[in-house]
Amino acid sequence: MANSPQSKKRARQNEARFAVNKARRSRIRTFLRKVEEAIASGDKEAATAALKDAQPELMRGVTKGVYHKNTAARKMSRLSARVKALG
Repeated sequence: MANSPQSKKRARQNEARFAVNKARRSRIRTFLRKVEEAIASGDKEAATAALKDAQPELMRGVTKGVYHKNTAARKMSRLSARVKALG
């Protein structure tokens, strides 16, 4: 348990950051899920539009420290390849 004032403050900050990061992760997953659903339905236009919406969200997650840069790049690459293959 936190004892010193500094460690108590850090614990409070960590809780706040955790809540913000959790919301960001959830929002990104929602956008990715929309792309997945569009791919599953076979609608290329919807999938392309969903991918276009998801990309900035995913990259924002990188700049905010929620995801690693390579993880986001890998996700975008795999999704865009699947969308492209819909033809």
